[in-house]
Amino acid sequence: MSGTQSLSKHGRAAATRELARRFLAALLLAASVFPAQARDAGPGIVKLPDQIEYKGLPGTLQIATLYGDPAKPEMFVQRYKVPAGLKLMPHYHPDSPRTVAVLSGTLYYALGEVWDESKLKALPPGTFFTEPPKAAHFAWAKDGEVVLQLTSIGPTGTTIIKAPE
Repeated sequence: MSGTQSLSKHGRAAATRELARRFLAALLLAASVFPAQARDAGPGIVKLPDQIEYKGLPGTLQIATLYGDPAKPEMFVQRYKVPAGLKLMPHYHPDSPRTVAVLSGTLYYALGEVWDESKLKALPPGTFFTEPPKAAHFAWAKDGEVVLQLTSIGPTGTTIIKAPE
């Protein structure tokens, strides 16, 4: 048999060792260029539901930051409690694309710079969606409290769009 048709047992073992050597070299290279802050971050974060502290007055939007600092240029994760009946008027955010998951309740959500109930779509629990940077949108917790989880890269902010007069 020619060498192109079959590798001997010794040849296969040598090829496997070479692949393992290359894989190890790639891991070492990645570890050397990976930011020290991320490498030294420790064992990770665990927050049980009763350990999540929301900030905000009752009857208003309440926010809990679970990870990171939304004021800094880094990834952050937040939870939002939107009380029953609260309307989030048209606004946008400057940060990189946001990912949002509806954890409980039904969020009525639409894109646009003007409040228009006919555009609202019901997003039930389990829904995942994204918001591009500076995409104007509005929402309503029409049927009851809604809990959302948001992930993005900061710094973040909110710009309210004034209704036309």
